[in-house]
Amino acid sequence: MDHAPHAFILAGGRGERFWPLSTHDRPKQFVTLFGGKPLIAHAVDRLTGLVPPERVHVITSADLIPATCAALPGVPPGQIIGEPMGRDTAAAVALAAGLLARTAPEAPAIILPADPVIGDAAAFRATLALAARQAARADVIATVGIAPTFPATGYGYIECGDPLPGEPALCAVRRFVEKPDLPTAQRYLRTGAFVWNAGIFVFRPAVMAEALRRHAPEWLPLVADPDARDALYPTLPKKSIDYAVMEKSDNLVVARGDFGWDDVGNLPALGRQFPADAQGNVAIAPTYALDATGNIVAAEGDARVTALLGVEGLIVVHTAKATLVATKAAAQNLKALLATLPPDLR
Repeated sequence: MDHAPHAFILAGGRGERFWPLSTHDRPKQFVTLFGGKPLIAHAVDRLTGLVPPERVHVITSADLIPATCAALPGVPPGQIIGEPMGRDTAAAVALAAGLLARTAPEAPAIILPADPVIGDAAAFRATLALAARQAARADVIATVGIAPTFPATGYGYIECGDPLPGEPALCAVRRFVEKPDLPTAQRYLRTGAFVWNAGIFVFRPAVMAEALRRHAPEWLPLVADPDARDALYPTLPKKSIDYAVMEKSDNLVVARGDFGWDDVGNLPALGRQFPADAQGNVAIAPTYALDATGNIVAAEGDARVTALLGVEGLIVVHTAKATLVATKAAAQNLKALLATLPPDLR
């Protein structure tokens, strides 16, 4: 029996909160600000030593298959799987379980998002390996929790229970918690019992199929016949795997990790990933500043010069198609702005 883990990278999102760096036709997983290559390429590279390219699969939107193949020349094209429409992560996870059940039913599937930034790849792989070993030997769904470094209100949390015998880095899951307000997040940080939910799940196909049967049977046909996804996807609700399965399951364990994780889910997160000057300005493009503090300037490609004068807390982003100027606080509402733009600019 093949017990070597397979990775399924979920890359169907459109990264609307990262506009204009991320657009419908070139979403966030293709942004190259971080280390000069697409985020999705980093996602594959950091698996080296744990999951080789022949066991890496990517689930993305069907229209993004050519761009994904171009970004990942080392991944066999047949392992880049297109979804006919976006149905959130429950459908993608069910599809992954169905695909792996046909070829390696005893192997753990590692479900990964395509676009976080991770500082310590070796520690990341060690945490995934721990979760995969547990998923291979027990009927559990393992998830990965990140040791929080600040009271984040934009992340979901997992409350950890008792450590597993002989595995101090593995704990039972008490509950999943939605994005908290600041006082609650501060309390979570003080207790030490909470970790950030990284959206990483590890399971054998039969274990996920049983979880779906118990909690979300509408997705079971996709496990049974992943090749029927074009017909099945329109019948499925749009729901995350957290809501559909994880929050209802009692066989969850969490592998606690500390490897410099950031989901860079919105533009203000750029301020955590790049150095600031003495005035707190983060410039990822040619920038001159006078009496300006706490701003972020970013661009990809040949960037025009940005001059900041007497402003504070702004985000300025240039691309070939658009320039965004917003306050950091207002950047949380980018989706509302996009709804007012013509489709060719989104």
